[in-house]
Amino acid sequence: MTHVSCSSLLALHAIRLGGFVDTPAAAARFGMPIGLAESHLRDFREWKWISRFRFGTDAGWSLTESGRAENERQLADELSQSGTKALVEAAYRGFRPLNARLVRACTAWQLTVLPDGSMQENDHGDAREDGRILTELAGLAVELAPLTDKLTEGLARFSGYDTRFTAALARAIDDPDMITGTSQDSAHRVWFELHEDLIATLGIDRALESSL
Repeated sequence: MTHVSCSSLLALHAIRLGGFVDTPAAAARFGMPIGLAESHLRDFREWKWISRFRFGTDAGWSLTESGRAENERQLADELSQSGTKALVEAAYRGFRPLNARLVRACTAWQLTVLPDGSMQENDHGDAREDGRILTELAGLAVELAPLTDKLTEGLARFSGYDTRFTAALARAIDDPDMITGTSQDSAHRVWFELHEDLIATLGIDRALESSL
């Protein structure tokens, strides 16, 4: 039976995954009523698990060091209590080779290698090359779906990554920023979030990940 995470874990985890999010975004990430999210965030701020920052006209929440540690403690407890550690570990092993392909595809989407070996920003003037990259990303979307399905069988909070990724690819036909843009729910942003979700759930240090 799929394990459904408690709302306080989801509220804190939404900030971890978003990095810097406002209250409506924290609530929306897991479909939480805004009032419930606000209640949890008030508690988190009192416990010094989150801090509020402002960058220009944008304001939002980020985890403090103690909040990050608490998030990882809660995730570890959930993994143990739900008996899903082996399932998530297997999914992570399957994700890593897909992630390497995603990184290569996104790099190619952003940069063009010139005949002399130098690089320049991809102006997307080569429709054939863009088509090749989009085909690779579409293939990754197909392979991502069963991986996400398997994760969701164990932990409901992993649902939706595959559909969000596919939606971003569909929009990229008219808007190239939907592949690697940072200000929207781009394909790269969705993928990065899944990667962060997996390593956070398993307690893996991103800086040491390449040595695993």
